[in-house]
Amino acid sequence: MSRPAGDPNSYLTGVVAGPTGFEITDSALAESVRQGIADVEALLHESVRSDLEFATRTSLHLVDAGGKRFRPLFALLAAQFGDPRTENVIKSAAVVEMVHLATLYHDDVMDEATMRRGATSANARWDNSVAILTGDFLFAQASRLVADLGTDAAREMARTFEALVTGQMRETVGVGRDEDPVDFYLKVIHEKTGSLIAIAGRFGALFSGANPEQVTAMERLGRILGTAFQISDDVIDIASPAGESGKTPGTDLREGVRTLPMLFALADEGTDVRLRELLAGPLEHDADVEEALKLLRECDGLTRARRTLDEYAAEARTELAALPDVPARDALATLVDYVVARTR
Repeated sequence: MSRPAGDPNSYLTGVVAGPTGFEITDSALAESVRQGIADVEALLHESVRSDLEFATRTSLHLVDAGGKRFRPLFALLAAQFGDPRTENVIKSAAVVEMVHLATLYHDDVMDEATMRRGATSANARWDNSVAILTGDFLFAQASRLVADLGTDAAREMARTFEALVTGQMRETVGVGRDEDPVDFYLKVIHEKTGSLIAIAGRFGALFSGANPEQVTAMERLGRILGTAFQISDDVIDIASPAGESGKTPGTDLREGVRTLPMLFALADEGTDVRLRELLAGPLEHDADVEEALKLLRECDGLTRARRTLDEYAAEARTELAALPDVPARDALATLVDYVVARTR
């Protein structure tokens, strides 16, 4: 089964302003980002329209389903280190979001999902073929847009496509006999989640005219944040009581997905034998899920996963420290703090 990449969209309840979650408190920055997101939204709707009305309808299915547009948001924040109003900043942000949406159509087919963002998934509403073709259509439209950004941008986007695919292939094939499971897992989420957020940061900074050091820093920050979001997802799925995070605890256990806290637990020779038995495969019964959650909350694997998250947060803060002291840097620092705080 394909494991959906960690999606920050689900947790940023106050992207520009809101009662909880990540907020942009600087009014001028908030307005700039709000306008940028509106421009990206308009370009997304324009770009997925086709002479074939059915292709337009299936593409708009997820475009209109919502989400907080985290990847465009990150690109727009990265653009604040130059001129965020340039046409190519908006175009590159739309490209990255379109690629992300395309992967969701394909993920839902692989996962046999029935819901996506509160709506019936495309594969359930129509069928697998329609969902796959819609994802392909969005990839095609994204490629058309990225061609306008130049050869270098197209080459970088192609490398990101490669990372998205190889990350999924690694996960599908599974860890090799001679590979370290933790290193393998981190490689997968670097590729599946971190790569697309990294290119969002790179493109936002690059097309705003930021200097090369800032472009590189935003790319690295995106990769770090993408990985950190998935790790925080792993922790929340185990540590958060039902109803507190808006997610049902133990989802990964039910799907038989071994996340970072589980991998750390399995690597520890002192881990309870019963927990090892429970982590051997998908858990069908609620009682087994509750038992596994209890044991995981008590073992060192969860502590080590949180420690790893803290290490990624420290890396992110190091990248931010080298950037100019502007409101966007403060907003990004708040985002880093939020990624960690949501797991505590």
